[in-house]
Amino acid sequence: MIDMKVNYLGLELEHPLIVGASPQADSLDGVRRAEDGGAAAIVFRSLFEEQLDTEAMATFSAMESHAEMFAEATHFMPQPSEFKIGPEQYFEGIRRAKEAVRIPVIGSLNGTSLGGWLSYGRAIEEVGADALELNIFDVPMNERVSGAEIEKETVEMVRELRRQLTIPIAIKLSPFHTSLPHFAAALQDAGADALVLFNRFFEPDIDIENLEVIAEMRLSDSREVLLRLRWLAILSGLLKKTQVAVTGGVHTAADAIKTLMCGASAVQVVAGVLRSGPERLRAIRVEMQSWMAEHEYTSVESMRGCMNILRAPNPNVFSRANYMRILQTWVPE
Repeated sequence: MIDMKVNYLGLELEHPLIVGASPQADSLDGVRRAEDGGAAAIVFRSLFEEQLDTEAMATFSAMESHAEMFAEATHFMPQPSEFKIGPEQYFEGIRRAKEAVRIPVIGSLNGTSLGGWLSYGRAIEEVGADALELNIFDVPMNERVSGAEIEKETVEMVRELRRQLTIPIAIKLSPFHTSLPHFAAALQDAGADALVLFNRFFEPDIDIENLEVIAEMRLSDSREVLLRLRWLAILSGLLKKTQVAVTGGVHTAADAIKTLMCGASAVQVVAGVLRSGPERLRAIRVEMQSWMAEHEYTSVESMRGCMNILRAPNPNVFSRANYMRILQTWVPE
């Protein structure tokens, strides 16, 4: 019998496969289907700080006879109709989900200001979320603000959130940091319980005929897991108190096993759920158990981290040395 249990964010999960932030949690039926389909936990998709700011602005503008005085501000803010779920629906959705399912429910927040992180983080905690995932997504547009300043501000936000919230906090990162290990260590010191690797950026394309920017959502494939394997292996070996989880690129049992071997404590699946339904998680789990039994692993914990930088037979494969070897030895077919 394979023991698939893991501990993630202080939560005892039946196995490491969870539904990552996605539309699956937009309805109570979707949350129930995730549990029935075999998810060990579910992450609500991010509530954006702008959603609350925009809603407040729209309400005030509707009551103000001189609404045109806000024309410029409302032009640059998203319209309330652009958001699928408003903040009150979001909080109510978490509360109802907690009443309806047994699996842990994780809220998600994408904020830009300390006040936003704190007030909305408290609201998510108050409605019963088991943990909070902070989605660190911003596009720096000011050439006078350094990367160090941005990271310092994020660390201070996490430190203050940790001081005021009691539920576990995970930080969802992008891979675009000059020294990711340094940033990760600072987040650990600030009290982050886990880091989630990595946020997927929806990159714009250009319509060269009509001179338009094209914004499309493209689901991931297994090739995207490769970048995550490197950093899972590095960070899981360096961080002592903060866990690492993976999101993006996990579509098969082999993908999930690789991430666990590199040190992941939890595996978020999104694209596979959107394409095939949450039942995809059960199929991945069954395939994982079969593979583990065949290779004589008795538990996820006996396998987890066996290929990180501390335990891999050749840790140089994650470093510059391997990069140089590959370039120097490559020959055309």
